[in-house]
Amino acid sequence: MQRTLAVKGVSFDVPENGTVALVGESGSGKSVTAMSILNLLPSNAERSGRILFQGRDLLQAGTRELQAIRGKDIACVFQDPMSSLNPVFNVADQICEPLMKHMGMSHRQALVRAEELLNEVGIPEPKRRLKAYPHEMSGGQQQRVMIAVALACSPKLLIADEPTTALDVTIQRQVMELLARLKQSHQMSLLFISHDLGVVGEISDQVVVMRHGQVRENAPVAQIFGAPQDAYTK
Repeated sequence: MQRTLAVKGVSFDVPENGTVALVGESGSGKSVTAMSILNLLPSNAERSGRILFQGRDLLQAGTRELQAIRGKDIACVFQDPMSSLNPVFNVADQICEPLMKHMGMSHRQALVRAEELLNEVGIPEPKRRLKAYPHEMSGGQQQRVMIAVALACSPKLLIADEPTTALDVTIQRQVMELLARLKQSHQMSLLFISHDLGVVGEISDQVVVMRHGQVRENAPVAQIFGAPQDAYTK
């Protein structure tokens, strides 16, 4: 069977408390690159190379070790919250699950923390909204819930895969400001995936430009916007 390379030779670092943006057109390989970090790829996908996180090579990690890392040390926020949130569980259940699994909290403790998280991400009447189901919330509120779930265990790295693409412009701005504020308050690193250079320019320290599965340029945000070196970036 012929194999197709989705990405090749991709290399970059996400510094502690830093923000790195992966940018490129659709099909450039940016989402595949990000999802490979936690092996959130189709079962027939093959990975090679090294993915180092706090001295551990995640490519060598077994299923159990990855399950312990997902949601606790590295968390993800995806493009479409409705496809990420479970429609049959209410908001409280979905935030409490990682708190009880990774942090060892009782259900009562997790509920208290879940209410705090909803308040932190800007959802009004958080105690009441804990009982809501995803379909009862707007797209912007759903994405805020996803962010609350992702932040529940205070991860060291947050991967945000085009988290505002499915939202209208006004809500996009609010969610981006929220992510920037939470990154500072939680002292975490952020890997931000986008094709919106305007957003990237506002929140990123470093920008990795991808095309056809390869890195075309990797430079500080000021250089990318002020003096790009690669013809594709220009």
